[in-house]
Amino acid sequence: MTQRYDIVISGANYTALSLACALSQALRGDLSIAILDRNPGSEDPARPNTSPRAFALSSASKRMLETLGIWSSIADNAQPVSEIEITDSSLEAGIRPVLLTYDNHLDDGEPASFIVPDALIAASLRQATKEARNVDWISGAEAASFDEIPGGLTVTLADGRTFNCSLLVAADGRRSKIRDLAGIGLISWDYKQSGICTTVAHEDPHNGRAVQHFLPSGPFAILPLPGNRSCVTWTEERQEADRLMGMDDTSFLDELTRRFGHKLGELSLVGTRASWPLSMHLARGFIAPRLALVGDTARGVHPIAGQGLNLGLRDVAALAETITESVRVGLDAGDQQALERYERWRRFDSTLSTAAFDGLNRLFSNDTTLLRSLREAGLGLVDRLPIAKAAFVKEAAGLTGNPPRLLQGQPL
Repeated sequence: MTQRYDIVISGANYTALSLACALSQALRGDLSIAILDRNPGSEDPARPNTSPRAFALSSASKRMLETLGIWSSIADNAQPVSEIEITDSSLEAGIRPVLLTYDNHLDDGEPASFIVPDALIAASLRQATKEARNVDWISGAEAASFDEIPGGLTVTLADGRTFNCSLLVAADGRRSKIRDLAGIGLISWDYKQSGICTTVAHEDPHNGRAVQHFLPSGPFAILPLPGNRSCVTWTEERQEADRLMGMDDTSFLDELTRRFGHKLGELSLVGTRASWPLSMHLARGFIAPRLALVGDTARGVHPIAGQGLNLGLRDVAALAETITESVRVGLDAGDQQALERYERWRRFDSTLSTAAFDGLNRLFSNDTTLLRSLREAGLGLVDRLPIAKAAFVKEAAGLTGNPPRLLQGQPL
């Protein structure tokens, strides 16, 4: 028996869950929404999450989560970033000169970004989705194909079950099966680098300061967490990353300390560590008939600026707004004009962001004398330009251009 939904979301990551919550709230549960999650049992908010990762949520993302009623369960354990410090040196350098530092607050005093543990965001979104009206979370369900039918699509699962819908949203990640089935190509390349992430405790307080230290192998980021703790995320050539991940905790901590430095006193490891290959991709289109791509399905960026999740939430805010406006004037959720508006809204920003983060990684992930000199001169110049610093802060906060209403803290 084929079940009918207005919207089927393939995937259960952060963009998928926040989209379901945003649409359920905006349309007061009038649309039926299904979330297809290939993992069994992952809808439980209390499900253990040992991920060491943390995300830098922009002010705009925070405003969106506030509007959706989710931020209240995150706020107490979110660390505001008060200041950002940028250094650039070789690994063996005895002195790491600070080339650029700036206050990370907006004109009204609000922090432009917050560091939030992965596990906390995951649990909060699961709980909000569980409470959302007319949203069914179907676990152990993986979309295998879809076909056009009059007025919609039929989505067939790997186990043979079928669902009809007006709109299918592909939020199934970097290796999206839905995107491939739709014939949407990619611009992509492998960086031959890996990201490494762990959490450390340190003797001295960080005072909310985030540090981006550029090493020849790639950026080494120190992201402050509540208490005397920081999330450390850094980039290494893949072979070196494999070597580091194969070390015992004592040796791994020694290598981490070489990169971290001693500004915050003695370090100790907290929890687990993780590593993943780094690559870039950008979908050649964000829509097809009755299909929209969001989050990592639409684009995957280098983590050098920590903007991956924020870009995904921008997709969610834009798509939720276009769908809501379409439905309120009597059109269905898969209206083609609404989807085209969504693509126009998000395509340029995604292309620009992907290119910018790729360029930054290429610029800083080397030890060429000429480029190092140019980097130091450029960062030093910015450090003496308060207007430029303020512009960077506002851009990172996600509040430039024409942000969707949710990112401005306005309900749909």
